Amino acid sequence: MPYANTTHSYGAVAKGFHWLTALLILTIIPLGLIANDLAHAVRNPDIATTEADTARAALLFSLHKTIGVTIFVVALLRILWAISHPHPKLLNGDKPAEAWLASTVHWLLYGSLVLVPLTGWVHHAATSGFAPIWWPFGQTLPFVPKDEAVAETSATLHYILQWVLIGALALHVAGALKHHVIDRDATLRRMLPGHTSAEPTDRQPGQALPFVTALAIWAAAIGGGAAIGLFSHAPAQATEPALAAVESDWQVQEGTLDITVSQMGSDVSGTFSDWTAEIAYSEEPDAEGKHVTVTVSIPSLTLGSVTDQAMGPDYFAAETHPTATFTADIRAEGEGHVADGTLTIKDQSVPVTLPFTLTIEGDTATAQGALSVDRRDFNIGLGTKDEGTLGFTVDISFDLTAKRP
Repeated sequence: MPYANTTHSYGAVAKGFHWLTALLILTIIPLGLIANDLAHAVRNPDIATTEADTARAALLFSLHKTIGVTIFVVALLRILWAISHPHPKLLNGDKPAEAWLASTVHWLLYGSLVLVPLTGWVHHAATSGFAPIWWPFGQTLPFVPKDEAVAETSATLHYILQWVLIGALALHVAGALKHHVIDRDATLRRMLPGHTSAEPTDRQPGQALPFVTALAIWAAAIGGGAAIGLFSHAPAQATEPALAAVESDWQVQEGTLDITVSQMGSDVSGTFSDWTAEIAYSEEPDAEGKHVTVTVSIPSLTLGSVTDQAMGPDYFAAETHPTATFTADIRAEGEGHVADGTLTIKDQSVPVTLPFTLTIEGDTATAQGALSVDRRDFNIGLGTKDEGTLGFTVDISFDLTAKRP
């Protein structure tokens, strides 16, 4: 069997791409549906799940994503091969309606095999957490920020376009069976192993109309999704009122409070958007009463795709323990400072030491610091005992600017 196509037959390379793609697609679609249902259950704090459920969901989703990237690469290679080699002509080109439909379906298949995995990949790169792609090239994409709006939009596009792909696949299979069973021509046999050649009709359809039709179908699918509200993502539900402002010798003007944890071997970073700091500090070396009290609103945490799961009773238990506190005395140490105190989460108080840098210029102070804690000390995620699934160490960092009134 020759490796290249002719106008009458498919070569070994085209057949290899076709059946490899078919195998990957028939694997990834049911895998994605199963993984999605299980992942939603794991992320839902109202559904009781086990560590095994979490590990299984992550495994299935990582497999789904990895196969998706494989399909994307295979599709690009297949398209490059198709445009650089002749394509066998249609055997029913003298039937305009059938030929137009067949060419439209092929455009939908080629385009969807790129767009569906690409939108899924963008969603993965734009969000944080849950299940990594199994490859050594990182989990991000160039020009794709970590942004929830980007993640939600790409996830919706992925959902819509997958149904276009499934519909095109169904039509493709139905057409192949129709050719084989009803028309009894060699359309299907030309793609089977071995060398099968068939004489195409003299009349062949142009590709402009099928291409425009495919574009119209994609546009209609996306427009229909928008019309029924698939892109209208509900805003996060209010859980707790904002923390009240505190009186302090130094008033925080701006700052960030972040956490990072390893999940399934990948770092997942999150930010608390609502927190207060009551700071008493004097530059005088012998001054007393240097102290800080930080109050953090737990429901203000965003942690990528696992935010809802993090709020659940086995983790932060935000409904019953809506705040965490850090109280500490401040002292100089070497060229920097440390805050010796107690961190309280879920009514579990643990002594900690937070090293930080401090710069004061006039009435403006900037400070940055970080520490690591063990989540198990705070009864967080005790049901997840495998550190490979969810790391024991949680890194906490802050960066703030404060002014003296």
